Amino acid sequence: QLQLVESGGGLVQPGGSLRLSCAASGRSLGYYAIGWFRQAPGKAREGVSCMSTNGGSTYYADSVKGRFTISKDNAKNTVTVYLQMNSLKPEDTAVYYCAIRTGIIATGQHMCVELGADYWGQGTQVTVSS
Repeated sequence: QLQLVESGGGLVQPGGSLRLSCAASGRSLGYYAIGWFRQAPGKAREGVSCMSTNGGSTYYADSVKGRFTISKDNAKNTVTVYLQMNSLKPEDTAVYYCAIRTGIIATGQHMCVELGADYWGQGTQVTVSS
């Protein structure tokens, strides 16, 4: 069974930065896409940034382009995905979830916008407030 464990959320002032981390372990993944989703109070969950691992393009939601950066490290039996969030705004306040979609996923947009995920982390709260 695949486990995703997130860390790095918290309270930050507008204009500040946070870095979220998510370690995925427990089984061999093969082909997959990995990314971050968020859900604000009263709103639907949305894809923030997703990346395929078979050469496809990385996706960023329009609301975070130029401010957020997704990256990934592979180690033996563990994949760690990061979300560097800069110039944070109050509207970025949400619970952030890392996620994995198994299989051959053409682009990050496929996962973030169309497919969603097979596996989800427990979520980490990000609050942007003065």
